[in-house]
Amino acid sequence: MDIEHILRDTSTVAIVGASANVARASHEVWTYLRSHSDFTLYLVNPTIGEIEGTPVYPSLADVPVVPDLVDVFRRHEFLQSVLDDTIAVGAKTLWLQSGLWHEQVARDGEAAGLQVVMDRCLKVEYARLFA
Repeated sequence: MDIEHILRDTSTVAIVGASANVARASHEVWTYLRSHSDFTLYLVNPTIGEIEGTPVYPSLADVPVVPDLVDVFRRHEFLQSVLDDTIAVGAKTLWLQSGLWHEQVARDGEAAGLQVVMDRCLKVEYARLFA
């Protein structure tokens, strides 16, 4: 898995588990990428309508484009469901943020043709490679 290649081939990112709480990692990653990357970002959380004026979609299926990469900020027990949604919408990459690791999800994702990144921070990797 070549993270640089994945990021160079990514133009749209859906952030699943987006939070309006500025202390949450998902908010920090979103604000960093919004300011420092050329990615078009889509926020996903069924409990929030918008964050700082940006619409938040209730599910991946509601995002108006097929995201290239799905960046996941959800607890371990929800990762299989997020994988299923990622496959269903046709994304290319499932990215599990720092602290998230799920071997079965990785196997199932790769078997479905996805690139799977686990236990890595999208913000950190983007900054390391492109800042």
